[in-house]
Amino acid sequence: MNRYIAPVIAIVVAAVVILISLSVYIVNQREQAIVTRFGAIVSTNSEPGLYFKVPFVDNVQLVEKRLLRYDLDDITVQVNDGRFYIVDAFLTYKITDLEAFRRSVLGSTNLAEQRIDTRFNTVLRDIYGKRSFEAALSVQRTEMMEEARDILRAELSDIGITVEDVRIVRTDLNPQVSQQTFDRMSAERLAEAALSRASGQEKAQAIRAAANREAISIVAEANRIAEILRGEGDAERNRIYAEAYSLDPNFFEFYRSLQAYRQSLANSDTSLVLTPDSEFFKFFGNAGQGVPLTPPEVAQQMVEQAAAEAAAAEAAALDATTIEDVGTDITMPADSVPANDNVAADAAGQDGATATPADDQGANATAAQ
Repeated sequence: MNRYIAPVIAIVVAAVVILISLSVYIVNQREQAIVTRFGAIVSTNSEPGLYFKVPFVDNVQLVEKRLLRYDLDDITVQVNDGRFYIVDAFLTYKITDLEAFRRSVLGSTNLAEQRIDTRFNTVLRDIYGKRSFEAALSVQRTEMMEEARDILRAELSDIGITVEDVRIVRTDLNPQVSQQTFDRMSAERLAEAALSRASGQEKAQAIRAAANREAISIVAEANRIAEILRGEGDAERNRIYAEAYSLDPNFFEFYRSLQAYRQSLANSDTSLVLTPDSEFFKFFGNAGQGVPLTPPEVAQQMVEQAAAEAAAAEAAALDATTIEDVGTDITMPADSVPANDNVAADAAGQDGATATPADDQGANATAAQ
């Protein structure tokens, strides 16, 4: 008899242990429990701890209490200008109403996310359809995410889910229209560049025209002033010539003739065809045949007097004009003065200007011996 007591006790203890294990359940901090009896919800437990149930009758279903994330597959949306874009987005949610979650999706997270996918897709299409593509790249992006969150929160509350946040990760062009969009943007940039270049060329031409007008005005004013100064200089030169001529007309005539001789006879290849009685050679005529030679003392005195007067007249002319230098230094020695030079004698008697520059060889009155 005793040998049967021990197995019975062991069986009873085992049965009690099994019964107790079937009568309790544990809910940790990351979970929450739904207790159903014959398919009906008996109770829900969201706090962690040890709970009891009716064994073999009550069924405990554990669901997530943590914040969950659902990533939406890339979808194609159409904006208000008719273009299509690829959108990548996700949302985070919590299961907050256990009874609604059990009744609507039987407490299944997979079924709940199927509902989320359908409504999330529809909401994003509606939001993008009311806006342009630029809105998704601007400050309206935040408004779009908040609007999607509020709409989904209201629509998914009936299945016991609270949407915490919605995030749009990226918005890209559809590959089919990417090249078209790139070509359009390139054409727009090229048009803007051409417009900028045309505007720059127009401004450059305006600046160049203004500079040319100013340059012409400056040159014209400079030419006017130059002509005035040139006229004043010519007038001053003529005045000085007139004053010099009035001082000694005979010497001035003789001096101008010497200049003409120099310019005409400077080139040895030049031939002059003139009559013997031409005015051009009037200072070469009557070179003193048979007239006695002038004494050296008298000739020296005549040369010195002529040199002084010629130097004074030449200095006065050179100080006021740009007449080229013809040389006023008298270098003729006393013993080289022609003895019977009628021209020199006449000039010495009147003005004392009988000598000529040493380099005017064609103007020296060389008397025939």
